[in-house]
Amino acid sequence: MVEKRVDAEDGQAYTYEDMCAYYKGQYKKAAMNAYWETCRVAGKKGAAKAKVKAKAKAKVKASAAAKTAKPKGQFKVVVCGGAGGIGQPLALLMAMNPAVGELSVQDLTVAMVPPAGVAADLGHIERPAKVTGFAIDVSLPAKDQMKECLEGAHLVLVPAGMPRKPGMTRDDLFNTNAGIAKGLVEACSIHCPEAILGLIVNPVNSVVPAMATLYEKKGLDPLKVIGVTTLDCVRANKFVATATGKPVSATRIPVVGGHAGKTILPLFSQDRFGKTLTEEQIKELDPRTQDAGTEVVDAKGGKGSATLSMAYAGAKFANAILAGLGGKATTECAYLKSPVGGEDCPFFTSKIRFGKKGVDKIHDIGTLNEHETTRLVEVKAQLKDEINKGLEYAKDKDLAKE
Repeated sequence: MVEKRVDAEDGQAYTYEDMCAYYKGQYKKAAMNAYWETCRVAGKKGAAKAKVKAKAKAKVKASAAAKTAKPKGQFKVVVCGGAGGIGQPLALLMAMNPAVGELSVQDLTVAMVPPAGVAADLGHIERPAKVTGFAIDVSLPAKDQMKECLEGAHLVLVPAGMPRKPGMTRDDLFNTNAGIAKGLVEACSIHCPEAILGLIVNPVNSVVPAMATLYEKKGLDPLKVIGVTTLDCVRANKFVATATGKPVSATRIPVVGGHAGKTILPLFSQDRFGKTLTEEQIKELDPRTQDAGTEVVDAKGGKGSATLSMAYAGAKFANAILAGLGGKATTECAYLKSPVGGEDCPFFTSKIRFGKKGVDKIHDIGTLNEHETTRLVEVKAQLKDEINKGLEYAKDKDLAKE
């Protein structure tokens, strides 16, 4: 029988492998081994030594932290659309990140909640980040109003755009949101051209190719423009953990392809828990991961969408970016210009390693099982058309030089 030990931090029993997966990236092997020895064997009493073990654990963590500690509050983050349903909780989570020293909350003057109000609210929490609100007039170019907001930014998160309304076609949605994204991306190209842009603007499969192409046409790095697909991974992790009874914190399902419907491909076979799913469970969880957004909309009775989980996922993406910029390489799935999808799909989601300059390495999708290989053909067939829509949009457009 495999030995399990109790992690005092959450009171749960783990095997050595599961505990290592839980703390992956936080502690080196020696520190992890030392901490494992301080943990009580599951099923045995150890209350009398609780204080001793707590001290040992603190010592191990302090030792590990000392080797990886980075300057606090060194980054400036901007949340465009920061007064909206995703923007507000996302701004809160960014303000709570100790690596964020300055946070700009930007939205429109016609926003239901003024961004200055969101900033004032966040300014009262027990975190060091300086939070400032910025409102822009929708009738004027964003680039002429956002210098102070964007200047010096390292990361710009864009949960902006309009939701799809009754009677609105997908083309209508794209044209509307591409115009909104273009104004913000244009402002970034002028005031913070070295910043990483995390786009949460639907349809991501088309908007990101359009904006990255415009960036490249201006002579800037298209890999600075990234589609945030983290929510697909978050959902897949939770669904698999629930189905298998394993810790969600130790579940790592890569999700590749795109960020809409059939283009979302969870690679269950590449996770130690995901690969134990039965064929019936895969038939249930694959489409559920694709359609999880609709699940939330239906549960909210059509009165809202996935705002809180999207904010959580956006923050997880942002934390990976900031960790990389701070010197700790971190990997998350994301959608960007990539060779992984081949000639037909020049933009693709796969694992991305983020480092000190942003995108450090684009990982291939790895080995697929039969189900995933079949689904990949379906993914590329749909994604190709959605990418082309974005490329066509950018063909006769350019970003302003100043």
